[in-house]
Amino acid sequence: MPTLTTPIETARLRLRPFAETDLDALANILARPDVTQYLDTEPMTRQEVASTLQQRITMNRLNQEGDNLMLAIEVKETGQLIGSANLIWLSEEYAQGEIGYTLHPDHQGHGYASEATRALMDYGFREIELHRIVGCCDDRNERSIRLLERVGMRREAHFRQIEWVKGEWCSQFVYAILREEWEARQR
Repeated sequence: MPTLTTPIETARLRLRPFAETDLDALANILARPDVTQYLDTEPMTRQEVASTLQQRITMNRLNQEGDNLMLAIEVKETGQLIGSANLIWLSEEYAQGEIGYTLHPDHQGHGYASEATRALMDYGFREIELHRIVGCCDDRNERSIRLLERVGMRREAHFRQIEWVKGEWCSQFVYAILREEWEARQR
């Protein structure tokens, strides 16, 4: 699969590779405790975000197993960066991927995360020809749980106290959807 050079577009959003000009907007997202609450990272300083941005700029392809396509979520009408969505190619042999997303709290509750996640799942099934896509979240993250269910994923596992994060044991839900289930939902 070549480098993503053309953004993935939806009715309201553009999912595109990150660029140098995204620093301010990304810092405004990743510095917030309410954004990182259920992530394994703490709120970031501007310098840490600058380093993270440099990594994300290179994450613009899914050529092989282990690659992580990390895209900026931009509102088409305004050009404003409001979050990120990513697709990790977990297994080439078993055609498996994993989706993730982060959205600025001011833009939650408008369906943007669902719209971006659906677009990235569609890309994974159609372009990468994945067989199965999973999504994982902290079992306390009600918004993420509702999003994964809204996009058609089913809960497959509940791993209790699976990770030590920020000084406490955290539990995780794993959701998944098969390509055939995705295609049936699109009809």
